[in-house]
Amino acid sequence: MAVRRIARFGRDESGVALVEFALVLPMMLLVFAVIIEGSRMMLTYQSTIVGIRDAARYLARTVAPDICTTGGSVSGYATTLRTLVVQGATAYSVFPSDVVIGTVTPSYSCVIGSYRASPVAIAQVTAEVTISFPFAGIFTLVGGSLPDLTTHVTDKARVFGS
Repeated sequence: MAVRRIARFGRDESGVALVEFALVLPMMLLVFAVIIEGSRMMLTYQSTIVGIRDAARYLARTVAPDICTTGGSVSGYATTLRTLVVQGATAYSVFPSDVVIGTVTPSYSCVIGSYRASPVAIAQVTAEVTISFPFAGIFTLVGGSLPDLTTHVTDKARVFGS
């Protein structure tokens, strides 16, 4: 009698799909998390690049065209440029933005060449960008972690009128 029950239990397949789903679920969550985090990172990074490009264009339009010959500093524009970068980084975000804009550094260089006017002033804006991932906790299911990503983004634009 007991042998028949054990044999019948061994042949019973009800609940197998639930067990298989329980085994596959952590891997599916990990794949979905990688897809979501990768796409969020690319969207956020692209939005930040747009903000830095706008800041470089703004700097190129507001700096004196003869800054290479007369000299001067562009450090006074740092606060305005930071505002432009932050607005650009958060303007196109679908999800709440997890981007922290660190230091925004304006600078310029004078390039000598065969241009209409030589030297030519080139405005440059560099920003330190830190991206954190809100779904990073999912990676702990498989024993991993996802640290914050910190990088520097730079854009240049020729100073208008130089």
